[in-house]
Amino acid sequence: MLKKLKQQSPYHLMLLPSIILVFIFSYIPFYGLVIAFQKYNPGLGFNSPWVGWDNFEHVFNQPNFVRTIWNTLYMSAFKIIGGIVVPVVFALLLNEVARSAIKRTFQTLVYIPNFLSWVIMAGILLDILSSDGIVNSFLKLFGIGSIPFLGSPSIFPWTMIVSDIWKGFGFGTVVYLAALTSIDPGLYEAAVIDGAKRWKQTLYITLPLLMPTIVLMSVLSLGTVLNAGFDQIFNLYSPVVYQTGDIIDTYVYRLGIQQAQYSISAAVGLFKSIISCILVGVSYILAYKVANYKIF
Repeated sequence: MLKKLKQQSPYHLMLLPSIILVFIFSYIPFYGLVIAFQKYNPGLGFNSPWVGWDNFEHVFNQPNFVRTIWNTLYMSAFKIIGGIVVPVVFALLLNEVARSAIKRTFQTLVYIPNFLSWVIMAGILLDILSSDGIVNSFLKLFGIGSIPFLGSPSIFPWTMIVSDIWKGFGFGTVVYLAALTSIDPGLYEAAVIDGAKRWKQTLYITLPLLMPTIVLMSVLSLGTVLNAGFDQIFNLYSPVVYQTGDIIDTYVYRLGIQQAQYSISAAVGLFKSIISCILVGVSYILAYKVANYKIF
């Protein structure tokens, strides 16, 4: 045991800085959750009056909070669905490209947006989707009027969904392409001998063998259902689209930072964290049961 520990000590030392940072910035702040059960006063600090569950009752009686939960689930669900379907389809199409140089070029091009922060992407989207941007200028060529992609409550959620899929599907494409390379070429050769065309090969060989990876990625996405993309929406939304664009994270930000309702915002954040923690646990259990995914 001591010999093994001595051999592994350099690896433990490498982990030590990360453990310290996580402890300081993730575990010590847990104590601050107590303000969710207080009528927090910055002057009194953690000695503020105790109110128990009053903050939670107040939050759940607010129509705005119920609306933000719906907005979060709505956008997150379509982002997850699109984030699985689009990469799978693109990976299947890209896998059919014979020239490796062309395949690598397209793979690189779709992967680049994944490295850009939403601050940069928001600036790009604001220019592209503005009334005189590239998209609306193109639509005007066909006699279509200017579309308020970021200013219409009915269009804004779909703008967020599509732009999020566009930014992230390059990473998913890489995952599914890697899964495609593990398929035995002999299966396709046997299918060709039996007279199966490319569509039949995809339907009866590629998709069934790709399904464990698809199921795994789908199940692991369950833990992010309440994360509809704070960085994205915060940089692109405005009061005009609060009705359909406000999510839990932006709601917490406005309550806590802008309106200084620290206790209520802490209650909302604690509620979201507990539900997310449960969903993460359920997702890993399902991933283990369905796709035989193991963390260790």
